[in-house]
Amino acid sequence: MTTTKKRATVHRMVMEKHVCPWGLKTKWLLEHEGYDVEDHWLTTRAETDAFKAEWDVKTTPQTFIDGERIGGYDDLRRYLGKPVKDPDAVTYTPVIAIFAMTALMALAGSWATLGALLTVRAGEWFIALSMCVLAIQKLRDIDSFATMFLGYDLLAKRWLPYAYLYPFGEALAGVLMIAGAAMWLAVPVALVIGGIGAVSVFYAVYVQKRELKCACVGGSSNVPLGFVSLTENVMMVAMAIWMIAT
Repeated sequence: MTTTKKRATVHRMVMEKHVCPWGLKTKWLLEHEGYDVEDHWLTTRAETDAFKAEWDVKTTPQTFIDGERIGGYDDLRRYLGKPVKDPDAVTYTPVIAIFAMTALMALAGSWATLGALLTVRAGEWFIALSMCVLAIQKLRDIDSFATMFLGYDLLAKRWLPYAYLYPFGEALAGVLMIAGAAMWLAVPVALVIGGIGAVSVFYAVYVQKRELKCACVGGSSNVPLGFVSLTENVMMVAMAIWMIAT
């Protein structure tokens, strides 16, 4: 009994200074799905432009199966019945990744310094590290963060510079809390920005019932404003109160 091998043809850019990543992903996906791939390289810009003009397409790679043009990488995924990412879809993935990593970092630090995983210090480090990493996300593009933040923060709406100061305050409080130093500065900063943030999010989401994107992981995120941002601010306030108590 003979089995006919599934065959596909891929036209992708492979140039001296540029190898198209989508072409590599296309080739790998086809091979992973059991296709024998006929791999055609477009090695110059002129060759690539001529191919696009011939097939009236705007992008490469282009996949052909059984003589039918399937299209680009996303089109191929649809053809194979695989999900295609919606760039406008809301997602909690960035926040989950951040909190998961800061939790692991806190546990690792606790194990390295105290010889145990589940310690009070691990809990303190988790919150402080989360503040620092979230601040990094905001500081990557502070103008985009500020623009999104102005959509709901009550103080920023009244005093615009606060939108630009917020990430620095969060980073400062987080670093000082990790070090256990200058609590006279870290505690009031965390209380102020966390308290105002919590009230702002609660008012926008639960009182006004607005559907907004959260600026908590930067201005380009698709994380919905709500529980996550409220949690970020409540954690800061809780950490500040804990530092006062201890």
